[in-house]
Amino acid sequence: MARIAGVDLPKNKRVLIGLTYIYGIGRTTSQRILDQLEIDHNTKVDSLDAVQINGIRKMIDSQCKVEGELRTEISMNIKRLMDLGCYRGLRHRKSLPVRGQRTSTNARTRKGPRRSAVKKKGGPAKK
Repeated sequence: MARIAGVDLPKNKRVLIGLTYIYGIGRTTSQRILDQLEIDHNTKVDSLDAVQINGIRKMIDSQCKVEGELRTEISMNIKRLMDLGCYRGLRHRKSLPVRGQRTSTNARTRKGPRRSAVKKKGGPAKK
């Protein structure tokens, strides 16, 4: 089992797809890494030898921010926007869409489930 950047890569997938299981590595980055190391894209992850796995590991460590380091950087960027009090920061703080989408309809993913207005029951009638 290949373990790179703290992530176990799936055995039965192609290396090109398997590398995308690492947070911060997509198809393009995966292709670039494999091209530089001259590894065939269609090779299965479990058929990689130790030299190839170490090469991939070194390449990722030297060129890419992945997993925890990338997550902390992103969260710090969002926190900075919120501390500044800029428009984007306010939208993050209120859990509303940040990039100009409409909110009168849609935006349910960001806003969460609808909170329906609860009607007050009429109390006992006073005499």
